[in-house]
Amino acid sequence: MTTSTEKPRQRHRGRIPDFFIVGQHKSGTTALYEMLRRHPQIYMPDLKEPRFFASDLRPLMGSNTALPDTFEDYTALFEPAAEWQRVGEASPSYLRSRVAAARIAEVNRDARIIAILREPASLVRSLHLQLLKEHVETETDLRKAVAADETVRGGVRVRTYSDHVNYVEQLRRYDATFPPEQLLVLIYDEFRRDNAETVRRVLRFLDVDSTTATASVEANPSVRLRSRRLDALVRALYAGDNRVARAARDTLRALLPKPLRGEALAAVRRRLVYGRPAEADQGVMRELRVRFKGEVVALSEYLGRDLVSEWGYDRVE
Repeated sequence: MTTSTEKPRQRHRGRIPDFFIVGQHKSGTTALYEMLRRHPQIYMPDLKEPRFFASDLRPLMGSNTALPDTFEDYTALFEPAAEWQRVGEASPSYLRSRVAAARIAEVNRDARIIAILREPASLVRSLHLQLLKEHVETETDLRKAVAADETVRGGVRVRTYSDHVNYVEQLRRYDATFPPEQLLVLIYDEFRRDNAETVRRVLRFLDVDSTTATASVEANPSVRLRSRRLDALVRALYAGDNRVARAARDTLRALLPKPLRGEALAAVRRRLVYGRPAEADQGVMRELRVRFKGEVVALSEYLGRDLVSEWGYDRVE
């Protein structure tokens, strides 16, 4: 049986995606996924991030039992698709992965690749908030968190924030593997300004009907974690196996019908655990822009687009 660390067997007859949303993290990939999967000519599985081809990042993903372990498990995700539908998946880790581009090409050399890039300072800030929410990051001060960028997770040495901003290196892996007409690079700011037009552009890229209306989606917004302790308590109510957690779930079962129990705990999280992010510290944001200006200059040259001016890095010394 083929595992996720081995090369997939190309003779396998399961359905393989026609396109991949490869990233970047915190750059609208979830919203794009949600909008595309509503198109009648597109099928994308309920599992948004299979992450199957990013085997080098597997140690960082923890013990997520929902992720497919074998190539057969992976292709099974797409079995419900109709023959006439375009099949796709969205795993932002594929852009950061050093092996995903080559492994995707092994199973589908004709695959179309979609990347979304975000201004680095705002990406790092949003990623920091997300990692705090997921209890991956413990340092609440963004400046200190970035200063302690290098860490070891899952036995792998990583730069938690900077590794996400190697845009040119990441794109080169796909450019070296797929012809240019199969690679679409989007800019997050444009997607935010006009969801509908960006999605129409993607639909044209995928050769499906671009006139079908697609409702805009606000997905996975950045939030501030008010209390790690309260969040841990709510998580325990979801999944804990101790006496207190079981008693709390029994109370919910007695008070609420099954469809409302998850909604009740989600409401607790929205109202008590999470809040609006505080205004960005402009001093820290400037430091981040100074740090990443070289990458923005290189990306501008690589794409032939003046992102230095668009992202305001022409004012950074």
